[in-house]
Amino acid sequence: MAAERSFSDIFIDEDPQKALEELNGALQEDCENAEWLCQRAYAHILLQNYSDAADDAKKAQQLKPSLPLAFMRTGIAEYHLRNYESSHAAFSQGLQLDASDKSFEVWIKRCQEVMGNQTQNSDVNTTSAAPPAKRDWYQTESQVIITIMAKNVPKDGVCVTFKEKELSAKIQLASGENYNFHLQLLHPIVPQQSCFKILTTKVEIKMKKTDAIRWEELEGEGQEASIKHFNPHQYPTSSHHTRKWDAMVSDINEEEKKEKLEGDAALNKLFQQIYSDGSDEVKRAMNKSFMESGGTVLSTNWGDVGRRKVDVTPPDDVEFKKY
Repeated sequence: MAAERSFSDIFIDEDPQKALEELNGALQEDCENAEWLCQRAYAHILLQNYSDAADDAKKAQQLKPSLPLAFMRTGIAEYHLRNYESSHAAFSQGLQLDASDKSFEVWIKRCQEVMGNQTQNSDVNTTSAAPPAKRDWYQTESQVIITIMAKNVPKDGVCVTFKEKELSAKIQLASGENYNFHLQLLHPIVPQQSCFKILTTKVEIKMKKTDAIRWEELEGEGQEASIKHFNPHQYPTSSHHTRKWDAMVSDINEEEKKEKLEGDAALNKLFQQIYSDGSDEVKRAMNKSFMESGGTVLSTNWGDVGRRKVDVTPPDDVEFKKY
C-alpha cells in the first residue's frame, strides 16, 4: 500500500535522482501526502531544481500548515532562488512551529546578512553613483572628435554607427558595464570617412565634417544663420566652462605617442625614431640602402653602404623578379 511507504533523508542523499523517480511514482498514488512532497522537494534541492523544490514545499505547507519541515524546504529553495525575503519569512514561520530546531535560526541569520549587504550596496549605488565613463569633444577644421575617457576597453568591445546627422555608440567598459549614447548631430558628417580608435586610456571617435565650418554645439538642429568660419583656436564643447583646448590636443597627441604598438606598426615607429634621432651619415645610409635595395635593406652604417651599391636582398621565402 502507498501509505506504508517511507523515504528518509539518508536514502535521498545516497541517490537523489533515483529517490526522485520513486517519489514521483509514490505521489501519483497519493498526491496529497505532505511528507512525501517535502522529501521530493529535498531531492529537487540536491539536484538543484530549486523552482520545483519550492513548488513542492509550498504545496506541502498548504496541505499541512503545522509541518515545520515544509517551511524548512521552502526557505532553502527560495534562498537558492535569491528570493531572500520569502526565504526569511518561511524560516521564521518554521521556527515558530519548532523552536528546538536550531537550523532555522542559522538560516534566518544567513538571510539577514544577505539582505543587509544588498541594502548597503543599494545605498552606495544611490548616493555615490557616477557615470561609468567621462565624455568630451573638440574639433578641427575637418573633423569633430569625441573622447570617452575609459581605460582598458576590450578591442572588440566597441560598436559605433555613423549616419549623416546621427551617432550611436555602445562601449563595453573594463568593469563589464556598458556605456551607451545616441546623438542627434548639429551638422552633417560623412559616415564613410568617420572612424573610431580604441586606446589604452580612452576611445576616440572621429567624425569627418561635410563642411569646414565651426560647430557651436555637438548636438541640435544646425541652422544656416549659425554657420561661422572655423577658427582653429576656438573649440566649442558641451561643457559650460572654458577649457585650454590646445593643451588638451597636445595631451592627446602625447598619449598616442605612448600607445603600445605591435607588429609592423611598432617596427615602422622604431625606424622613424632611429631616422629622426640619427646623424646625417645615419640618414644618408638609411636612404641609400633603402632606395638601392628596392626597400629590402635598411642600413644605418654609412661606412659600409657609402662605398658600394646595395643589392636587393628579398626574404628567404620570396623570389625577386625584375620587370
